[in-house]
Amino acid sequence: MANPHSADTRVRKNWPWRMSVTVRILAVNFIALALLAGSLFYIDSYRKELFAERFILATSEVQIAATALDGSQPGEVRERMLRIAAEQGLRLRLYDSEGKLAADSFKLAEPSFSFIDPDSEPWLQHAARLLDSGMDFLLGSPPIAPHIDHDDPGAVQWPEISEAMDSGSTVIVHRLARDQTPVINAATPIGASGAVLLTTRNARDITQNVRDARQTLAIIVGAAFMISILLSLFLARTIVQPLRILVRSAVRVRLGRDREVVVPRLPERRDEIGLLARAISDMAAALRQRIDAVESFAADVSHELKNPLTSLRSAVESLQRVDDPDLRAQLLTIARQDVGRIDRLVTEIADASRIDAQLSRTEFTCVDLFKLVQALVAERESRGVNGSSEIQISQRSDKPMLVSGDGPRLERVLHNLLDNAVSFSPDGELIEIQFERHDDQIVVAISDHGPGIPDEAREKVFERFHSLRPSAEDFGKHSGLGLAIARTIVEAHFGSLTAGARKDSQPGARLIISLPAWLTE
Repeated sequence: MANPHSADTRVRKNWPWRMSVTVRILAVNFIALALLAGSLFYIDSYRKELFAERFILATSEVQIAATALDGSQPGEVRERMLRIAAEQGLRLRLYDSEGKLAADSFKLAEPSFSFIDPDSEPWLQHAARLLDSGMDFLLGSPPIAPHIDHDDPGAVQWPEISEAMDSGSTVIVHRLARDQTPVINAATPIGASGAVLLTTRNARDITQNVRDARQTLAIIVGAAFMISILLSLFLARTIVQPLRILVRSAVRVRLGRDREVVVPRLPERRDEIGLLARAISDMAAALRQRIDAVESFAADVSHELKNPLTSLRSAVESLQRVDDPDLRAQLLTIARQDVGRIDRLVTEIADASRIDAQLSRTEFTCVDLFKLVQALVAERESRGVNGSSEIQISQRSDKPMLVSGDGPRLERVLHNLLDNAVSFSPDGELIEIQFERHDDQIVVAISDHGPGIPDEAREKVFERFHSLRPSAEDFGKHSGLGLAIARTIVEAHFGSLTAGARKDSQPGARLIISLPAWLTE
């Protein structure tokens, strides 16, 4: 059962939504674009600035017009009002001190502007007004009173006139025409006469400027959305598609339905996806090699066990039919040898199967390889397992022979190599163990005076169950796993184990161990 606190579980908790990578890429890009789209709301500040400037302009216009009319002769008032209205595009209305309309530029001459009837406009203008209303609602803009031209021309219809009379200052009021364009009224007193001048402007240009700004920004945001979608889909395609291919290949490898599953390496990809593809491809190849090795090992085990079992079965079956004591003794001897051979095979096979798993959990320490060999040779001599061979140890460097590793496993390697050298050495011959140090490598060479190893067999001797047995040796004394186990252990220590000929050109084999030296500070 998986550990609930594993890294995979934590990753799932950090991203609880079950969304594909494509959707996630689009979502992330849309968030950034949504922030850009939010800049549409800043158009409101632009509109407020336009109104502020227009209010200042309206104040200046009405005050200048009031100054021009102040002190004018009755015959000059009409002429000056019409000229100002025509030049500025305004409607001017003059009220006396009693609030009665004294003069109106729209009634004295042709109006300088006219309000647009929204019913006569095309649907695009209706859509534009609808969008304006939507933006005002989203921005929480306060409602604006409509502009209505009353039939009663009196000042009572315009509160700004009364306010200007009471305060003696200019008053600006903003209203909306029927087409939702702004109408700006400005009222100001004229001198000390008590009269009030009211100017009216339909500032349609403000609405158009704001709409143009919104339209331009909307086009930019829309184009950015489209480009972002296309780029996101392209990015997702370049990421998701190869990942899906790798997933399908990994599933096929797991199911084992296709013996020769080819995981694409994507050599053209130089990014993390390419690294992942090549890592998975290498992993699949290593897994396939491991499976092949296990299958081959199982087949070799079956073959190696079959021979002694067949011999044992034959000896046991023959015992039932043989009455000769000498022949029965020979059959019992054969049976004992076969049982011993099976026992050695089972022991060696169990060790070979456990080595990789055990070494993966072993913590390496500093090992003095020279002292380890000295103690090992002394222990073998005390047990008499070296036979008549003498083992000589030499060191060609004054530096310590320290390596990083597991002492008992390295001892097992040296035992196997010495057993091999003793089994192939003639009686009384010398076995040499030579230590050398080359930069950061410790090299141990074990040489014997046996028949040696042919060039074509120097790699095969490290294969499981492969053995070049001496002709005088009892059959089945060695399992053929010793050198294979030794190489496995050495390679797990990041070293190498090779076979070669003696350096002095004499007959014999030379097995060379190379291990990384212990790095001291």
